[in-house]
Amino acid sequence: MILVTGATGRVGYHLMEALADAHADVAAMVRVEARAADLPGTPQHVVASFDDPPPAEVLRRFDRVFLLSPAIEEQAELETVFIDALLAAGHGPHVVKMAADGFADPGCEVRFMLSHRQVAAHLEAVGLPVTYLAPALYMEDLLALADRIRDQATVSVPAGHGRVGFVAASDVAAVAARVLTSPGHEGATYVVTGPEALRFKDVAARISAVFARDVDYTDQPADRARELMVAAGLSPWQADGNLELFDWIRQGGADTVTATIRELTGADARPVEDWLDDARASFLVPVPGLPRSVF
Repeated sequence: MILVTGATGRVGYHLMEALADAHADVAAMVRVEARAADLPGTPQHVVASFDDPPPAEVLRRFDRVFLLSPAIEEQAELETVFIDALLAAGHGPHVVKMAADGFADPGCEVRFMLSHRQVAAHLEAVGLPVTYLAPALYMEDLLALADRIRDQATVSVPAGHGRVGFVAASDVAAVAARVLTSPGHEGATYVVTGPEALRFKDVAARISAVFARDVDYTDQPADRARELMVAAGLSPWQADGNLELFDWIRQGGADTVTATIRELTGADARPVEDWLDDARASFLVPVPGLPRSVF
C-alpha cells in the first residue's frame, strides 16, 4: 500500500490521479479531513502532518511512502521527524523522496538543495530503501509571473541568460507513479526535466507565440527582485533562497535535459508551448492564490 504526502499540492494531486488510473492501493495524508474529499479517485486518507505523524499502527500499513513537503525553512527538520516516525513504527518502507534538480551536486549551495541533502543524509544513515526524484523548475512556477506578463508584457527575473529544463508537474507525477508501482528503483536518483533547456528570454518568446502578443524578457536586478518577492509575501528566507536559485541558473546549473520521462513512462515530456496553451486562462485573468515559492 502507498502513502502519499503532499497529496493536495500540484505534483501530489496529479500523482493521486495517476495512481487512481493505475488502480493502486493508496492513501493520502491530509492535514484537514475535508481536503481528502477533493482528491481524485476514491483513496483512503490519514489525517496527520509532518510534525504530528500518523501513529505507528497506521504507518506499518504502508510499503511505499511518497515524501513531499513545502520548501520552507523547516523542511529538513519536518521530513526528519516523519522519517523517524517510520523507523519508530518498526517498519522499513521504500521512500520515494521528492528533491530538486541540483540537490545531489555538492557544489550547489542553494538553500533549498541543502535541505534536501540533509534529509538524504538522514535517510542514508538510517538505512531505509529510497529513490530520489529531482525535478527541474516546474512550468507551473511561471504562473507567479502571470500578473506582470498580463499587465506589463514582460518576463522579469534575475536569471541572466541561464537555461532551465522546465518540466510539467503532471510529468513529474507520472514518473513518481511509475516508481511507486513498479520494482527496481531502490537507490536510484532520477533527474526529471522537460524536453529542452530554455532561457527566460526563450520563455518570453514562447508566451508571445502562444498568446499572440509581444512579451519581452528583462534581466531584473537582484535587489529589486528581492524587494518585490518580500512585498508579495515571501519570507526573507524564501526570497534569499530564490536569489540563490537564480544565481545558480545564471551560472548554468539548471541547464540539464534528461530522457527520464520517456524512459520511465514511455511518453514524451510535455513542451512548454503545450502547457502554456492549457494554462492560457490563468495568464489572461487574475487568479488568487498563485504560487509564491519561486519568483
